[in-house]
Amino acid sequence: MDPITQGTLGAALSESFSDEHKVKVAALLGCFGGLFADIDVLFQSSSDPLLFLEFHRQFTHSLIFIPVGAMICAGLAWGFAKKHLSFRQTYLCCFLGYATHGLLDACTTYGTQLFWPFSDMRVAWNTISIIDPFFSLPLLVLVVIGVIKRNPTFARFALAWVFVYLSLGVIQRDRAVAVGYELAQSRGHTPIRLEATPGFGSLLLWKVLYEANNQFYVDAVRVGLTSKIIPGDHIEKLDLEKHFPWLDSSSQQARDIERFRWFSNQYLAIDQDFPYRIFDIRYSVLPNEINALWVIDINPHADPHAHVKFTTNRSVSGRKLSRLIEMLSD
Repeated sequence: MDPITQGTLGAALSESFSDEHKVKVAALLGCFGGLFADIDVLFQSSSDPLLFLEFHRQFTHSLIFIPVGAMICAGLAWGFAKKHLSFRQTYLCCFLGYATHGLLDACTTYGTQLFWPFSDMRVAWNTISIIDPFFSLPLLVLVVIGVIKRNPTFARFALAWVFVYLSLGVIQRDRAVAVGYELAQSRGHTPIRLEATPGFGSLLLWKVLYEANNQFYVDAVRVGLTSKIIPGDHIEKLDLEKHFPWLDSSSQQARDIERFRWFSNQYLAIDQDFPYRIFDIRYSVLPNEINALWVIDINPHADPHAHVKFTTNRSVSGRKLSRLIEMLSD
C-alpha cells in the first residue's frame, strides 16, 4: 500500500487507544510504526537486481516480527516520546502502528510473507488497489480531525471505515471472480486457476485473470449494480523448455527466472515484441490489457554467473488514463 495510507492507518489504530491528552503523540508514534516495516526497501544490490523482490514484504512484514519491529521503533522514538509517555506506552503505540502494516499490504495483490520464516508464501487477498483514494482520503481526514480536536473517537470511526471498505472489497472481488468463471465457461474453458484483482484506485473495476490450455486470459470486469465485461487479450504461458531450450538450468539466469516465477505467483509470459523478455502479467494500467509494469531480460550469450536484467515501466500515457476513466464511468 502507499506510504500515506500505511502511516495513516498506523496512526488511526494507535490514536484510537489513546486518551484525549495523548492523541497527537499516539498518532505520531503509530504513524511511525505503520511506516517502519518498509525499511526493507533498503535491501538492494547493484549486482543482483532481484534481491529486493525477495526481501520486500518479507521478514519486516511477517506477523512474528511485529513485536521486534515495534521494539526497534520504540527505541528510535524514545528520545521524543519520553517527554509525553512511558516507554511501555511508547512501545504500545509503535506496536499498534507496526501491526497494521503487513496486514494491510496483504490486502493488495503484490504478495506479503506474513508467515515468514515458517513459509515463503506470498499472501495476497486481492481486496484493494495499492493506491485507492476512496479508501485513503476518508481515513486521513478522520485521523487528522481526531488529532486537531484531541478526540480519539474520530480514529475509531476511521477504523470502522477501514473495516467496511475492505469488507466491500471482499464482496466485489468475489463478484468479479464469479463473472470470470461465467466468462471462461462461455468460451469453453475450464480454468486451472482464476483470480480477480482490483483495478487502479477503485473497487468498481477489476482485472480477471485465468489460466487455461497453457494460455493466460485477461479481461476487465466492472461490478456495479450490474456487471459488465470488457474483453481483453490472451497470451501463452511461459514454458522454459519450449521458449528457451538453450538455457542452462544451473545458470544464474535460470535461477533468477525461478525467483521471478515465485514472486509473480507463476503468472509469467514472453513479451511478443521482445523474445528474450519475461514479464509478470498480473499488473497493467488498463485491467484488460497485457502490458507489464516490470520485466526481466535474459541474454543467450551471458556468462553462466550473470544475473538477468530487471526493468520497470511505470509511465502512464494520457490515452490510457482517459480509457481507464471511461471504463470506470461506463
